[in-house]
Amino acid sequence: RRVMLASLPGAAITSIQIDGVLHEFSTVQGVTEDVTQIILNLKQVALKIDSEDAKDLEIDVKGPAEVTAADIQGDGDVTILNSDLHIATVSDGAELHVKMTADKGRGYSSADDNKTRMEGLAIGV
Repeated sequence: RRVMLASLPGAAITSIQIDGVLHEFSTVQGVTEDVTQIILNLKQVALKIDSEDAKDLEIDVKGPAEVTAADIQGDGDVTILNSDLHIATVSDGAELHVKMTADKGRGYSSADDNKTRMEGLAIGV
């Protein structure tokens, strides 16, 4: 059973970059959740990618707003399966700009594996 789970293909967000954020322990001005909570919420996004290439995704929201997975923008090859998932709450006058990379893979990849693969690009998820 464990071998079958480890060999299932899937897609996930592998890195994120939030405007004005240098590391995962920061906060974003005007956003209720801290960066760690936003990362944990983004890790729960279920994706389907219809191509073999890594895909760039983006969230661009001006407050006041409740940001959900439905606010993630990408090309036609990416489908968000749980679009009602809460990601963050943006207060009045604040903005949230997030750039993400989504990729297909098999099994589990740790954040350290992603960091070495994408050296210096963004916060590994």
